[in-house]
Parts: sequence; C-alpha cells; structure tokens
Amino acid sequence: MELSERQTKILKAIVEKYMDTAEPVGSHTLERESEFGVSPATLRNEMARLEELGFLTHPHTSAGRVPTTMGTKYYINEGKSSFRGR
Repeated sequence: MELSERQTKILKAIVEKYMDTAEPVGSHTLERESEFGVSPATLRNEMARLEELGFLTHPHTSAGRVPTTMGTKYYINEGKSSFRGR
C-alpha cells in the first residue's frame, strides 16, 4: 500500500511519539512538536485517512490516534527506507 509523503511523515511521527509516551497522539501535539507546516485540521484529516487504511486507531472518540500492528509493521519494514532523511 502506497502512502503519500505527508502521510508517511505523519505515521512516522505518531509511531515515534507513541513509542516515547505510550499515550494516544493528537493533531495538536503533532502540530506543536513537528514541522509539518499544516493546520491541526489537516493533520486530523490525514490521521483519519490513515485510520481508514488500517494504520492507526483511536481508543475513544476524543482521544488521539495510536498505531495499529499494521502501522507499526509499516514503520519498521517499509518505513526504514521511506523515512530516511525525512
């Protein structure tokens, strides 16, 4: 499955933040701590798309997202080459 460059960067940021904190990652956290150059609303839309594709999930409606097994495997396997230099 092919992700856009922005989706790949967002997935990378979420997986890494989740590994650091073990807490769901929200769009405002990503916007504050990363340099995406887009609004939290845009990040939420991309996160929702990643959820539809099976890379992310969220524990409840108001929570941020957490990586699924599929999202983590993408980060580990395909992401090694995709994430270099980003």
